[in-house]
Amino acid sequence: MLHQSVRFNQQHTDFYFDASFRQLKQMLKPANTFIITDTNIFPLHTTYFKGWKTIVIPAGEAHKNIATVQYIIEQLIQLQADRTATLVGVGGGVVTDITGFVAAIYMRGVAFGFVPTTLLAMVDASIGGKNGIDIGLYKNLMGTIRQPAFLLYDTHFLKTLPDAEWQNGFAEIIKHACIKNAAMFRNLEKLSPALLKKNKQKLNELIQKNVQLKMLVVKADEFEKGERKLLNLGHTLGHAIENQYSLSHGHAVAIGIHYAAILSQQILGFKQPERISALLTQYGLPTHFVFDTKKVMNMLQMDKKRQQEFVHYILIEKIGKGIILPIPLKDLEKIYKII
Repeated sequence: MLHQSVRFNQQHTDFYFDASFRQLKQMLKPANTFIITDTNIFPLHTTYFKGWKTIVIPAGEAHKNIATVQYIIEQLIQLQADRTATLVGVGGGVVTDITGFVAAIYMRGVAFGFVPTTLLAMVDASIGGKNGIDIGLYKNLMGTIRQPAFLLYDTHFLKTLPDAEWQNGFAEIIKHACIKNAAMFRNLEKLSPALLKKNKQKLNELIQKNVQLKMLVVKADEFEKGERKLLNLGHTLGHAIENQYSLSHGHAVAIGIHYAAILSQQILGFKQPERISALLTQYGLPTHFVFDTKKVMNMLQMDKKRQQEFVHYILIEKIGKGIILPIPLKDLEKIYKII
């Protein structure tokens, strides 16, 4: 097990790589720990949860809402969780987002940590302290920024991961390479999903590199005043179409990255949009999608990245270097119509 501790503005987070879920009992007392997981994870790994107080919620983005938050809080009350409790989210991004949000508001704040079980959660969703829920079609509109006490990485969970969930994770990995790491992009071009699924060492190395990349960005800009916005590459359009068209997060982000690459070509003269599209395709991700422009623009009116009549759009100057560019909403609508 590799341990790394990172200090953020208000606290530090411990990262445990190449670890085992069973090591959780060395870190926490089961009597005062409350695990939150979902109906996908719990039946696949029932032996892991023996001896732990466990709350099981319905799986899926459709349940990342205030009703699920209320259910968890009611369960915590029944289990007599007090202010010294630690909540542990064991699952994908939906579980970690909700767990962090509940931890921020239950009794005005209790400790929490994550055991991410999907590639997406391992490399992106569980890192950085963003916790929240959706309000209707609007993603993450209610939330907090509060860092977990720890993240424990057990790649054993990935053995039961469906192909679609691997694709979700690869979308965020490609995003990181596009904005911050040209060497990682080149390495991904040499690798493949099949190879990474079989080679535990290469997979662990890739996970650690992505975690460290995101940690550095978050540490420099924890509350998203500047550079952290780069992590939104593909998410402006991605979030606008994800819930509307019932797309997986990774597919929506991949489509968003493709459109951002085309926008970068048109606005910045970016020379390699085809290379990005080819890498997305190599990892089983879509690039093209037909959507209703007016519906998308209506969603962008409530996007957290919008300021007045502008959206802070993430574009690609060159592979490995993303930039933040304010684009007027009216101009964006015209561009979407012709791409």
